Amino acid sequence: MGRGKPRHDGSDKRRESRVPADTSQQAPNNSYSPLTQYEDTPFTCADCGKEEIWTAAQQKWWYEVAKGTIYSRAIRCRSCRQALRKGGV
Repeated sequence: MGRGKPRHDGSDKRRESRVPADTSQQAPNNSYSPLTQYEDTPFTCADCGKEEIWTAAQQKWWYEVAKGTIYSRAIRCRSCRQALRKGGV
């Protein structure tokens, strides 16, 4: 393989910025407009001010596996959530 265009063989491991939602797995929410897809959402940590991305995959887990309410959003980065659980912050 020479020097030219990079080879695109599907090995690129970039995260998807959008993921389809399975509304049958979301917690009941009395909403006329359930989430039909998740997409990467930027947020600023409420504790340390760090800029973060709540990924579509993380949202899918939160809403469909953990059964989080569709009205909830990420407000803390991982390290601040861990510190809060340990009684820090």
